[in-house]
Amino acid sequence: MRYIPNTEQDRRQMLEAIGVGAVADLFADVPEALRLTRPLKIPPALAEADVVKRLRALAAANADTERYNSFLGAGCYDHFSPAVIGHLVLRGEFLTAYTPYQPEISQGTLQALFEYQTLICQLTGMEVSNASMYEGASATAEAILMAHRITGRSEVVVARAVHPEYRQVARTYGAQVGLAFREAAFTEAGTTDLAAVRQVCGPQTACLVVQSPNFFGGVEDLAPLAEAAHAVGALCLVVVAEPVALGLLKAPGECGADLVAGEGQGLGTGLNYGGPALGFLATRDQYVRHLPGRLVGETVDREGRPGYVLTLATREQHIRREKATSNICTSESLIALMATIYLVSLGPQGLREVALQNLRKAAYARECLAQAPGCAVRFRGPAFNEFVLQTTKKPATLLAQLRRKRILGGVELGRWYPELPNGILICVTEQKSRADIDALAAALGGGR
Repeated sequence: MRYIPNTEQDRRQMLEAIGVGAVADLFADVPEALRLTRPLKIPPALAEADVVKRLRALAAANADTERYNSFLGAGCYDHFSPAVIGHLVLRGEFLTAYTPYQPEISQGTLQALFEYQTLICQLTGMEVSNASMYEGASATAEAILMAHRITGRSEVVVARAVHPEYRQVARTYGAQVGLAFREAAFTEAGTTDLAAVRQVCGPQTACLVVQSPNFFGGVEDLAPLAEAAHAVGALCLVVVAEPVALGLLKAPGECGADLVAGEGQGLGTGLNYGGPALGFLATRDQYVRHLPGRLVGETVDREGRPGYVLTLATREQHIRREKATSNICTSESLIALMATIYLVSLGPQGLREVALQNLRKAAYARECLAQAPGCAVRFRGPAFNEFVLQTTKKPATLLAQLRRKRILGGVELGRWYPELPNGILICVTEQKSRADIDALAAALGGGR
């Protein structure tokens, strides 16, 4: 939508309507010491055509995956998005739809969200899902708050191999209700240390939080971890930041998970320069009334025809504040619709094929890069589409050299893991060709 400026007369009329003399009066509550007293440092006004050219030039400076050979992952994944997704979500009834409070005019949106919930349950092995959340980090934090409400306990054990930014968000949420956090270390295989989990879990543990595939790309053996949590009366929360892996791996619910939270961005929604994303949260039927957000249910009308309604909305706007489970204000309905179309388009076999391509291409990359001078694979445990490459060069220096060759070589781990100062997290999805992987290996001085 193009920007239409307000005239001076328009501004005067709006100010008069709200009873304010000048625009500056709108900021009267902001202390003067915090106000900007100089003009904004922006260039002079341009004609619309010149503005468009300028914005296109700025956009062209972005290092996107069309111009760069990208091996970035770490929670945001470059998966192919079928054309049917964009075609359908751009329909006006989906693109412009508001929250479906009125079922009589929102059956299409409600049915799509109901199908989304069903697909998330099938993926995760859970019994009930809400209608989506903001993104993976806050979905994880909300699941932790759920476990706190369900168990009445105030301690959370989080595997250190869980996405570090998810852990940071969870601590921020948890601080508001007095939660204490303890961490469980990872092993030399790059997966969560079961012995450490058993040691730190105790009678005050509300939940154990593990991620699979974890932040290093390692596939966790979830069943014994869930058993360790259940042994002390805690819940097991499994985080899934790369949902494509569920096309190949056993569903967390089949491994003993009580809650599954994660990020749905990888389900055909695109990278979008980091957002918007899609959080999902699923659990067992017995905990349904502790779910935050919204839940769409299926019913019948008075003529016996199937219909869809908002069955559960457990936030303050809808119910008494003391009974609210969250102040989550909305969902990512449009992004959830994109994920629904992606999953339905591929089907179980298609999703499995995409997952297999990720697995095999990442395995090929591990072999190639391990042969590059000064490089070694840090963890040798089972992995999906990410792995840690350890280098003798400083990662920042090496990654800068690769960028000059238009290769985004991975994510430096030292910023989060001081114990992995020379570690680079590399991701290989189905979008990478053999030539792409060979180009990275050659740039590192290796190759076949």
